[in-house]
Amino acid sequence: MQKPVSSYSDTELYALLQTETKEREEAFTELYTRYSSRVFLYCRCILNDRDLVRDVFQETWLRLLQGVERGRMIENVPAYLLRICRNLCFDIKKNARTRVLVSFEDFKFPVEDKALETKELQTLIATALEMLTDDYREAFILQAYNGLSYKEIAEVIDEPVSTVRNRVVRAKYKIREILAPYLVGYRR
Repeated sequence: MQKPVSSYSDTELYALLQTETKEREEAFTELYTRYSSRVFLYCRCILNDRDLVRDVFQETWLRLLQGVERGRMIENVPAYLLRICRNLCFDIKKNARTRVLVSFEDFKFPVEDKALETKELQTLIATALEMLTDDYREAFILQAYNGLSYKEIAEVIDEPVSTVRNRVVRAKYKIREILAPYLVGYRR
């Protein structure tokens, strides 16, 4: 009896994508299930335009399949997906030459206060993120919202781990610095 596709590693699933078996579709579905929310969240945080987010999201998965068809070997599937997504997002930003705002309307923060206070806190956090440079914001989002390690972020953005660590630490410091006057006396 064959084990369920959900128990396969990412590498095994990627290898199944390179076959012409019935498991190919199941492998794609499993990878999509595992990483679609991560890819979508990254797109949403970087682009904040529903139409562009949908386009980049779909294009990311198409490019994964194109890489499979070209016989490309991938060891870290989530990093590969986020790198594709990142490149697409930054191509759009570069071509548009517009300032991108981060919206947190779809995120839930662990705040147990009233709805108005929660909305105000979300607005403050979004504003603080907007005040960061793109490099700092991206590193912070990849760590805080995508749960990536410094090493994984380094793979995605093709920078040394030390650079990634510095960006995340500086982003957190800057966010704390920006939010400090507003959060005086705030305790969860």
